[in-house]
Amino acid sequence: MMRSIKTFALMLILSIAGIAAKAQDAIVISDGNFVRGTIQGADFSTVILKNDDNGTLTPYKAKDIKEFLWNGDTYVSKPIVVKKRMEIGFFKLIEQGTVNLYSVGGSSAVEEVQPKKARIRPSIGIGGGTGGFGGLGGGVGITIGGGRNRDEAQPKQAKPTAYFLERFGTGPMVELPVNAGNSDSKNQQIKSVLLQKLSNDEDLAERIKATETFDTKLIRAFVAAYNDMHK
Repeated sequence: MMRSIKTFALMLILSIAGIAAKAQDAIVISDGNFVRGTIQGADFSTVILKNDDNGTLTPYKAKDIKEFLWNGDTYVSKPIVVKKRMEIGFFKLIEQGTVNLYSVGGSSAVEEVQPKKARIRPSIGIGGGTGGFGGLGGGVGITIGGGRNRDEAQPKQAKPTAYFLERFGTGPMVELPVNAGNSDSKNQQIKSVLLQKLSNDEDLAERIKATETFDTKLIRAFVAAYNDMHK
C-alpha cells in the first residue's frame, strides 16, 4: 500500500513537471485571463505564441494584453511617448515593488527566427497596460526570436539596453541614461532620478549622494534595497 502511494505521488510530480515544462510561457490578457503555450519571439509591440497542441501561431499586440511570461521573465505592456507619439510596448520587469525598474532592448532576445509555416489566427485581447509616459532612448524593443529554434535563427545585432524607473504617484516613468557614457552630467541625472523616486529613505539617499559613478548593477541594487525596506 505504501509503495503504491509513493508510486502514485512520483507519477503525479512527474506529470505536473511535464505540464509545467510544456507550458512554461503565458500571455496574460487581463487579470485571471491568460493563454499558455510556447513564445516564439517578440519585439517592442508584438509577441508571438505557439499553441503546443496544434502548432498554430498567434500574434498578440502590446495594446491588447497586460503582460507575458517568457523563460521566467515578465514583460509588461506600458504606454510611452516615442517621437511625440504615444505608443504601447513591452518592457522587461527587472525589479518590482514600490518602485519598478524596467529594461528595453539588449541581448535578452537578439536572434530573428523564421518560423515554420503555420496558420496565423487573429489575436483576441481585452484590457491593456498601465503606467506613465516618458522619453525612449537608445535601444527600442526586444527583437523577434531568441530562446527557441536557434538552428533556424539568423544572428541580429543587439540594440543597447534602455532602463526606466517607475513609481506610481510621483510622475511619469523616467529613463535612466545608463548608456550615455561615463560623464558627470549622466551620473548627476541618474542620481537626481534615483533621489526623486527612492524618496523617504535618508540612509539610502546618503548612499546615492555619495556615489560618483552609476552602472546597471548598482542601480538595480539601490532599487532592490529600497523595495525591501518599503514593502
